[in-house]
Amino acid sequence: MSVNLRNKVAVIGGGLIRFGELYDKSFGDMMSEAYLNCLDSIDKGIDPKEINAAWYGTVRGPATGSIAGTLLGLGGIPITRIENACATGSDTFRNACFAVAAGLYDVALVVGCEKMLDRPGGLIGLDRSGPRYFDMFALTMPSAFGVYGTRHMHVFGTERKHFAMIAVKNHYYGKMNPLSHFRREITVEQVLDAPIISWPMGLYDCCPVTDGAAAVIICREELTTKYTDSPVYVLGSGLAVQPTRLGLRNDFTSMMPAVWAAQQAYKMGKVGPDDIDFAEVHDCFTCTELIQYEDLGFCKKGEAKTFVENQEMYIGGKHPVNVSGGLKSHGHPIGTTGVAQIVELFWQLRNEAGGSPKGAGGLAVSDPSGKRQIPNAEIGLQQNIGGAGPQVSCINILSNKKR
Repeated sequence: MSVNLRNKVAVIGGGLIRFGELYDKSFGDMMSEAYLNCLDSIDKGIDPKEINAAWYGTVRGPATGSIAGTLLGLGGIPITRIENACATGSDTFRNACFAVAAGLYDVALVVGCEKMLDRPGGLIGLDRSGPRYFDMFALTMPSAFGVYGTRHMHVFGTERKHFAMIAVKNHYYGKMNPLSHFRREITVEQVLDAPIISWPMGLYDCCPVTDGAAAVIICREELTTKYTDSPVYVLGSGLAVQPTRLGLRNDFTSMMPAVWAAQQAYKMGKVGPDDIDFAEVHDCFTCTELIQYEDLGFCKKGEAKTFVENQEMYIGGKHPVNVSGGLKSHGHPIGTTGVAQIVELFWQLRNEAGGSPKGAGGLAVSDPSGKRQIPNAEIGLQQNIGGAGPQVSCINILSNKKR
């Protein structure tokens, strides 16, 4: 028996906190703030006692779901902790949606939280304790993804300037978003002149190390009118993996888990790439975003550089991508990122991204001109990848209309 999400589950609330180097906030502070912002975003209000279950996504945070229950005051309900590398947040959302669609729960909370900066040893200290494989010594995330960028350049003639244009675009929109980690514009020249981290990725091609939290509340479709007159429906979802070891892969111009996950999500949602009005995709490195244009079907294989040159990924283009600022500017608190992308889709599809949605905790999510709002958006796609180059991808598609 399979469970189809299409039109069975709706997002009724979403909350974010400002991302960044949040040394003044604890893990609990961040999670609680995002949760309260989420509760505040529900148009007709909600009693927390109506939440039947919760899913909590984190990679480096406390290990049990009971921590989330304690921090959020959610006693007596099932809480499940999810971890799936950098796809943790989107997979957390996916798991909650399937449980609601299956009829197990009426209302569920999805929360992602990651404290990445102020821990003894930091990320490097933690990473050293993990398992190692014979063909992964000296492998870092920049070097793993750099393999894909280098291969794409070799096969299709992509240049570093095309990656740089993506960084410029994401900082352009990130500056408009006061919830972003980095809120400043950069130039192509700055990107190209920055120190190389792992060829072809320079400093400004890489996303930052970020603290942050996000939360959404979902419910069964038939209950939406109790909470809002503007729900956002889940159309489809997909998840796929490939071997961890790079030597077992046969294509370094596509990130195959994203291709497979997209096929699943499009099929479930009965939509295709041309139906996607905008997307929040995984841009841990600029080459990652460029390759995703092709893997998600926004342009043909080998044509991403033309897609970039024509600014099709800007608002007004064929497929606006990462107008939140993306991981590159908005930030990448690992277990939070996918949930934050869902919140961005929620705001965009409710025509709120040009102002001050309730779930932003009193902060505007755009400049006064409202330039971050995508006009007449009806379908949005959210995508994460995780692991070395990657190992996993999770995709969710949302719409402000039943289809």
